[in-house]
Amino acid sequence: MMRTIGVVIEQDEHGCYAWCPELKGCQSQGATVEEALANIREAAELFLETLPNEERLTSPHRVVLTTAIEVHA
Repeated sequence: MMRTIGVVIEQDEHGCYAWCPELKGCQSQGATVEEALANIREAAELFLETLPNEERLTSPHRVVLTTAIEVHA
């Protein structure tokens, strides 16, 4: 079964850190965005495999929205 899971990627001079807000504790990293995405995909699949069947069918159930705001600086 395929499903869509939100991923947040933070990039700095050390590489990329990726995490899934819907899957508490599911996180990974990589040297590039592409590597971080491949790693977090694997981490999410392994995370979901560890859940009991009933939780796997209902998880993730949250919607995560991102946007940008303007602030005075």
